[in-house]
Amino acid sequence: MRAFHGQLSDNQPIRRNLAEKQKQLRDLKETLASMKSHTSPALKESVRKRIAQLEAEVAAAPALKSGAKPAAARNGAGTQVRRPVRPR
Repeated sequence: MRAFHGQLSDNQPIRRNLAEKQKQLRDLKETLASMKSHTSPALKESVRKRIAQLEAEVAAAPALKSGAKPAAARNGAGTQVRRPVRPR
């Protein structure tokens, strides 16, 4: 069966807001702490790598919110232009 556009299974990254990223970061830290000594080093390393990525994203998030709007928004680029309505 084929996926329709916008379906979660069409290989698109899941976008998370700051609160969801912080929750995921807490969960991954708990997971890493609860891993047994015989857990594979590759698995531990992949969890550490994801924790580092999330920490960087969470640290950068407040700077993005408090900063000025992107150049495209300041210049008015990307705004939708209303098309005239066709007469019937």
